[in-house]
Amino acid sequence: MKKIFFITIIFLFFGKNIVLSETNIKFIDVNYIYQNSIAGKKINKQIQDQSKKMNKKLEEYKKNMDEKKKKLIAQKNVISEDAYKNSFNEIEKEIKRINSLMAKDNQKIIKFTNDAKLIFLKELNKIMEDYSIKNSIDMIIKKENILIGKNTLESTKEILEIFDKKIKQIKIK
Repeated sequence: MKKIFFITIIFLFFGKNIVLSETNIKFIDVNYIYQNSIAGKKINKQIQDQSKKMNKKLEEYKKNMDEKKKKLIAQKNVISEDAYKNSFNEIEKEIKRINSLMAKDNQKIIKFTNDAKLIFLKELNKIMEDYSIKNSIDMIIKKENILIGKNTLESTKEILEIFDKKIKQIKIK
């Protein structure tokens, strides 16, 4: 009975370490790859360009509306009250229309960003799958899901190099 107990204790203690030592786990920083890969930088540049374009358009609209309001206020004492109200209402309608257009443009940018990240992750997953097969890796975990890990388990830079070699640009529909 003592032998069985002793063997069971040894098996539980050493067996657990044997199983853990055979499992090959790596982790990567997906955000780092997205921000630093050639394709990721191109996507971010497109997003920034679209945002700048939208902001420039918005500033032009604001400037135009401010000028129209100033003109209307300057004419307040010269034109009739009905004409003033009509002009004011027209400006308000135009502001609402512009706000609607800007909201649509903003939604397009958000959709583009989400689509780009989704396609990027699909391509990254293919590369990680190949990498895990070639290097006999059992599991690859996102770095953001790890509290503590040895730096030797991180494969971000290796994956980034492979990603940059295979994928130069991602086409978004």
